[in-house]
Amino acid sequence: MPYYGSEETVKELRRSLSNPNVQADRLRYRNVVLKVIRFMSQGLDVSALFMEMVKASATRSRMPGISEYIQQPVLNGLRDKASYVRRAAVLGCAKMQTFQGDTEVDGAVVNELYAMLRDLDPIVMVNCLRALEEILKHEGGVVINKPIAHHLLNRMKDLDHWGQSEVLAFLVRYKTRTEDEVFTILNLLDSFLKSGQPNVVMATTKLFLILSEDFPNVQMDILERVKGPLLAICTSEYHELCFLGLCHTREILRSLPGHFSGHYKKFFCTYSDPNYIKYQKMEILRDLVNDENVQQILEELQTYCTDVSVELAQMAILNIGRIARTYSERCVVILTGLLGLKQEHITSAVIQTFRDLVWLCPQCTVTVCQALPGCEENIQDSEGKQALIWLLGMHGEQVPNAPYVLEEFVDSLKMETSATVKLELLTAMVRLFLSRPAECQDMLGRLLYYVIEDELDMAVRDRGLLYYRLLQQGVEEVKRVVCGPRSDPSLDIISGQANETVNAWTKDFNTLIPIYGQEQWDRLTAQKGDSLEILQLSAVKSDETGTNPEQREEMVLDSGSVRLKTSAHLSAEQFEEHWTRLEAAKVVTLDWHKDPSPDAIQSAFQFVHIQSVAISRRGAQLWKAYLFARNETGSLFLIELLIAKDKGDIQVTIKQENSSEELLNNFTTVVKSIIQALDERLDLEYISVAAGEECSPN
Repeated sequence: MPYYGSEETVKELRRSLSNPNVQADRLRYRNVVLKVIRFMSQGLDVSALFMEMVKASATRSRMPGISEYIQQPVLNGLRDKASYVRRAAVLGCAKMQTFQGDTEVDGAVVNELYAMLRDLDPIVMVNCLRALEEILKHEGGVVINKPIAHHLLNRMKDLDHWGQSEVLAFLVRYKTRTEDEVFTILNLLDSFLKSGQPNVVMATTKLFLILSEDFPNVQMDILERVKGPLLAICTSEYHELCFLGLCHTREILRSLPGHFSGHYKKFFCTYSDPNYIKYQKMEILRDLVNDENVQQILEELQTYCTDVSVELAQMAILNIGRIARTYSERCVVILTGLLGLKQEHITSAVIQTFRDLVWLCPQCTVTVCQALPGCEENIQDSEGKQALIWLLGMHGEQVPNAPYVLEEFVDSLKMETSATVKLELLTAMVRLFLSRPAECQDMLGRLLYYVIEDELDMAVRDRGLLYYRLLQQGVEEVKRVVCGPRSDPSLDIISGQANETVNAWTKDFNTLIPIYGQEQWDRLTAQKGDSLEILQLSAVKSDETGTNPEQREEMVLDSGSVRLKTSAHLSAEQFEEHWTRLEAAKVVTLDWHKDPSPDAIQSAFQFVHIQSVAISRRGAQLWKAYLFARNETGSLFLIELLIAKDKGDIQVTIKQENSSEELLNNFTTVVKSIIQALDERLDLEYISVAAGEECSPN
């Protein structure tokens, strides 16, 4: 039975183990660990300190010194009679090669592992494939020739479903010689297409599609047969598995748009679906629309337009807009009806959809223009304003009150913070002036005067000067420059996704590429260390990090004078827009002597509610990080961290919206304290632990 005061003792021990100052002092850290062991020997229940003790006992410097002593036992284990020993020994060979780094691969070990592919134990065989793949990764991985391929095929029935999916993934590398061999393999593995395990079905499908790439009819038959298992994955109760199936379904629809049309109801959203799954389902529904199901799909999407989630509702509206390119009359009726709800986010999304629709479907222009009056009362965001202003400028002659709506924007220009809205307003006023000069002449003059004389944004001022000088050249010259086409239906064909062949995406099937997208995946897997490889990072709330409450409270107190919001959000596009527009408010240079760890820096700044937007990979020659924060009064702070490889300092650039010298100084103090703590007192490896890695001090 634990003695009196044990809870307070454990709390004190946890506080000490988690203290960055203690972690940086190896002797103090060691003494705290010994104290935990001593209390444990006295009967105190210290199981609550398990995670802290694991982190304290981890090390990266132990293996190089003992690798020479474990090599022979591992090699002896390859020939052990017990299959469990052989399984571990095979993986041990790969681990040894990992610790040896870029040293030359031991050919004898490689040959031994290739020979062990014929081991009687199926798990040993699969482990050999994994080990060879790791050891030979710089040479392209394990080689699958005809004898190995046929041996693996014959052993498939002995494997569990994880082993089967592994072997199927390796068999993709085998190049068949004859048509008979292709169909022999297809017949041999045919039953695996009906497997109850999703990973086996996906791996078999990819192998079949690649083997039959010269036989399009066979590929079509394969995709038809896999339709049922894939639909089962898309309706799985496990959200991650469901999301995977939906992403791969979209890949199939790239070449077979109507492949799942008969099962469109399977992609209706349920109340328990998270938003990221609902987004995928809506886009699939959009691609499955045909004459038979258009009414049902539009009714379903219409119910999502009033969802409590603003992002989900707007996404549903945009998808209805995409369907409107084919079924314009039905969709415009639905979109016009949504304007009657007079909800700000709904009105904004509808107006943005109308803007795209009149450009691609000019037959909708009259109906859209009739729906515009009154919309300006329910639009506050810059994207919605831009869309409305564009419509009024381009088709204002069909909207009776267009000049007076634009006049309201002109009168409130001093309060407008978005440069893009101002630029759109300038162009719209010039266009409307050409069609309705009597009503627009005075307000256009006032707009140009303000922009040229008082506007601080140079891009807006330059646009105003351009139009002013253009007007001096005469109306005909203005028409020639400003009045371009009002619609371009052919753009829908160009921008629309043309049907691809199945072979265009089969190599990416059953990988993470359908989830991330090719461009994002290339960025994530880039290996060049001398370039700025930016990783998009989600802004994680500080109260969701894996730190203990005491440490989190201690760090948050440092930002008390600034009072930063915990739930601030800023997309990469929004960050870039603000960063380009704002001038640097503060630039400081601090000492820095460590290789920056992205996870460490992200985690440290999140403690004080400063969120990451983009961070370079570790080891980049010119390392950068971009962060942001908002305080409770709405002020926005943008940060750039810059570290050159050959310098011992870090340059910190801070930009501020809604300038306040006192607030800026307080915020700069917070940033400097975090960076100095990271460099001088904290070991970066232990901050990485807070982000989920199991590392130790150097």
